[in-house]
Amino acid sequence: MLSIPGQYLARYRGLATGAGTTLPVTGAQRRFILVRALDPTGRPDLVPMFFAFPRGTVDPARLAAAARRLAALHPVLRGRPGVLRGTPVLRLEQPEVPVVRVPRAPGEDAGTALRRALGSWAPGGPPLRLFLTDDGPDGGADTGTGGGADGEGYGSGAEREVLAIVLDHTACDGRSLARIVEELGAAYAGEPAAGPPAPEDVAAELTAYRESVLRQLDAEDRAASPEALGYWGDRLRDVRDRAPAPRPGAPAAGALPSGSASALLPSAAGGVPFPEVLDACRAAVRALYGTGHVVPLGYPWGGRPPGAERVLGCFLNTVVFPASTGPAASGAEATADAWWDDLDRADVPFDTVVQAAREAGSGWSGRLDGLLTVDDARQRPPLRLAGVEGREVHVDGRPVRGPFAVSVAQGRQLRLRMVWDRAVWDDRTARGAFDALADALGTTARTPAAAG
Repeated sequence: MLSIPGQYLARYRGLATGAGTTLPVTGAQRRFILVRALDPTGRPDLVPMFFAFPRGTVDPARLAAAARRLAALHPVLRGRPGVLRGTPVLRLEQPEVPVVRVPRAPGEDAGTALRRALGSWAPGGPPLRLFLTDDGPDGGADTGTGGGADGEGYGSGAEREVLAIVLDHTACDGRSLARIVEELGAAYAGEPAAGPPAPEDVAAELTAYRESVLRQLDAEDRAASPEALGYWGDRLRDVRDRAPAPRPGAPAAGALPSGSASALLPSAAGGVPFPEVLDACRAAVRALYGTGHVVPLGYPWGGRPPGAERVLGCFLNTVVFPASTGPAASGAEATADAWWDDLDRADVPFDTVVQAAREAGSGWSGRLDGLLTVDDARQRPPLRLAGVEGREVHVDGRPVRGPFAVSVAQGRQLRLRMVWDRAVWDDRTARGAFDALADALGTTARTPAAAG
């Protein structure tokens, strides 16, 4: 019997379409397409980056030309998710990257204006869009606590503007963001009247992208072995959807500005090993869900398949960690042992893992009750536009996909952030969970793991 990725490969290869007009999708892209389809509002998962510049730095016309050159070169930046005879695909369209200047309503700051702009995102449009707004006197973008920017922004809010580079998650993963920032800055620094990329470069990038996705699908098919499916079935048999329903009288999930909390923690040289961060998340899970549960926590992992080109796209799989809140499975050592076993089967795509869990008797729907991302802030290049370096900032209050999410940026310090859906968790409960997480991670960060 063919696995889910094997079935998808067979169906895609059976499509009688022009090779240059449709592209296959990875398991990660299938997940985001499915999540969007199941959302009552069709809300996509968005990946925004926010950069503060001195007011007047950004030339919108020059920025739009630079962004169009990127979209013309990289197939995934001009692809639109679609379904062809029941098979998810990416349809190639003409390169289009809107640069929208977002006016602030009376009393609004930059953060509020940008949240409003992202909230009106039309799902059927280009996967890359840029938004620019002047900041207000009171700021609104949280400077110095975003992914990788130390220090303060450019002057007061009245003296700066904020640029949002926003991607549909089907078009990128964390490993694509650094290249997008680097190439956008390089294209902006080029001649303003520079034409599109050479046709041979566009054709080469298209071939590399298609081959990389097909390699990824082959790897996913091989990973979905009977042994791996049995492993995940056993591993996730006790997982259930644990998040409570929206609180009485609360709007639907995602309708309220999300709550958030952040902290800077000391970091040992080399950062904190991932399984220790994962184990620290148990403290937050326990504070939210109580003891005696197994809560599905997801995190991105993986990369381009061996031999694949360094193409932009969405390749990172979402791995499910069953976060037990009972005492028997607690402790960093037990978490690390289980995590290493998980990594041996981490290439099994998410939809296949969900199917394995359900066939093993779990009542889990596939919804994740928590998300964890860990980034190395030292690997993200700064965005430079005409020689001016933007300061990466954070905009709070954006909708969160799921009850809560934790992000950790490793650098000279650990930048810890947690966001939560206020329709599910009240602020007092969520802040208590964040405090438990910060306490657990703070202890871990101050105590380097013993070598063994």
